[in-house]
Amino acid sequence: MEKRKILVVDDSALMRKIISDMINEEADLEVIDKVRNGEELFKKLETVKPDLITLDIEMPKMNGIEALKELEKRKINIPVIVLSSVSERAKRLTIDCLHGGAFDFIEKPSGSISLDINTVKGRLVKQIRAATNNKKSISYERKRTFTKKTESSFVNKKDLAKKDIKTVVIGASTGGPKALYNVLTELPFILGVPVFVVQHMPIGFTKAFAERLNTNCKMKVVEGYDGCPIEKDTVYIAQGGSHMEVQGGHIRLNKEPTMWGVRPAVDKLFESAIKEYNGKILSVVLTGMGKDGAQGTEKVKDAGGYTISESQETCTIYGMPKAAFETGKVDEVLPLEKIADKIVSMTRRKTL
Repeated sequence: MEKRKILVVDDSALMRKIISDMINEEADLEVIDKVRNGEELFKKLETVKPDLITLDIEMPKMNGIEALKELEKRKINIPVIVLSSVSERAKRLTIDCLHGGAFDFIEKPSGSISLDINTVKGRLVKQIRAATNNKKSISYERKRTFTKKTESSFVNKKDLAKKDIKTVVIGASTGGPKALYNVLTELPFILGVPVFVVQHMPIGFTKAFAERLNTNCKMKVVEGYDGCPIEKDTVYIAQGGSHMEVQGGHIRLNKEPTMWGVRPAVDKLFESAIKEYNGKILSVVLTGMGKDGAQGTEKVKDAGGYTISESQETCTIYGMPKAAFETGKVDEVLPLEKIADKIVSMTRRKTL
């Protein structure tokens, strides 16, 4: 079995050892080298060819963001997983890294390392396998997925004209921060409906994500809080660690058990929005691992809503959109760059 080769970049000798030990315990993974900062990373890349890089954010000489920019500048196409600390600055920088091309991120072990090392390892290994498998995913299967047969699942224009959309609900996971940025920044100042978003992300990071979006979007973007009144022309980002539902014109957060291993869950949001808006919903499932959002997509369609999934060609990970599509209840499959226009055309239809 050929092992996937990992290059670890971190300015802490202890953290380099911890990360390397976690990776080397897996039979299919191998750390081929460890370096202390971005400058050493590029020197090392002259002699080694890793399948993936784990990258610390805050380092001397060349930090994580600078390293990502340099990778892009040199056209070095190696997936990067960012390791973030829990400081507010690190959280903001992590969101910048995701926008800058990082595959995903995990939180570093903190406090008493022994308490969360297994959780961190599980997330890291899962992300490494997903990122390295994804490099080989462009194949005949991708070309075959979207054919004339696929297009037969789209609703016709007559059915489309009957839709009266009262809200937009969006779900995403791996690759989602950048995808959401691309969609949400293209929405106009006045959309006429509220937008609710579940992005799988740990506690604390969703606030930094919402703040970055709010700075760059025409619409107002906030992290939803329990009891938050819902207003039109506002985007509500689900808090990490809590399910977000809508009820009685307000956001409701809860700590109910995880769904599909995640909290917040896309399905929880979709299903609550169906009840709140009598099925007059436009749902969108973007890039991500797993199948969260598929069950909700099915229910949105059955309730009379309109359903969209991102096309495989533009997904970082074609997992959640694929699961949604395979329910047979997706009205339209769209590349990322066309989703914002579709949202606008659907929500403004009632005023035309």
